Amino acid sequence: MWSETQQQILTYLSQQPLCWVQVQATRGSVPREEGAWMAVFSDAVMGTIGGGHLEWQAIAQARQLLAQWADHPSEPREHVQRYALGPSLGQCCGGALELRYAWFKAADAERLRALMPEPSQCVALFGAGHVGHALVRLLRSLPYRVVWVDSRDAVFPEQEQIGVQCEHSDPVQAAVAQLPAQSQVLIMSFSHAEDLEVVAQCLLRQRERGDLPFVGLIGSKTKWASFSSRLRSRGFSDAELAHITCPIGVAGIVGKEPEVIAVAVAAQLLQRRGVA
Repeated sequence: MWSETQQQILTYLSQQPLCWVQVQATRGSVPREEGAWMAVFSDAVMGTIGGGHLEWQAIAQARQLLAQWADHPSEPREHVQRYALGPSLGQCCGGALELRYAWFKAADAERLRALMPEPSQCVALFGAGHVGHALVRLLRSLPYRVVWVDSRDAVFPEQEQIGVQCEHSDPVQAAVAQLPAQSQVLIMSFSHAEDLEVVAQCLLRQRERGDLPFVGLIGSKTKWASFSSRLRSRGFSDAELAHITCPIGVAGIVGKEPEVIAVAVAAQLLQRRGVA
């Protein structure tokens, strides 16, 4: 499971049935895309189909169906309803969508898991310092799976991080060869020397396999100028060095607090969603 919310859903499902509400089709301007979902229990809601009056009405409909299905177990436990997002719903989107409502009970947990797949994009984060911790806290709420690497002992949180694979690697750059293909790499170790070695291994892997679409290094332009000089002396070309993004983070976000940097870096990753 990649999300605390998804684990909570399965925990609740072991205790009571839910109505799964999913956007089945859309036309025009709508709050969420096809596939967006929420899990509605008698006393809780997890996930979202876009908020507003539409969601409020969908929750009420889902709970009505839960009660109806409980009282009449022989009835089909699926329902599809179309909504026009106009004045009647108090929303000015102007589009329309279809919502599919479906019953799930504890025995259906595996079937429900199939509707909550793990995200396909992997972020490999090298460094468990203050910024690394802040970034992981943020990435856990976003559609990424995270491989988190550090050469030091006892730097990862003691509590299990859902959706995060913590790896101790000494030397730290040895972990680069084992990263999943198409990983987006972020480098922010406690040591410039470690950073340099991880960058070098990423460049070698990119040269050999071409399967690390984004490699970002925390630091300044001065740091990258120094790194570039050292990497050229190791035989890397300017074209290869151009694959490294340094500094990382979207422009215009000012502040050096770990949480601020984490937001800027996460925003940069989100800008790349869907980029091959």
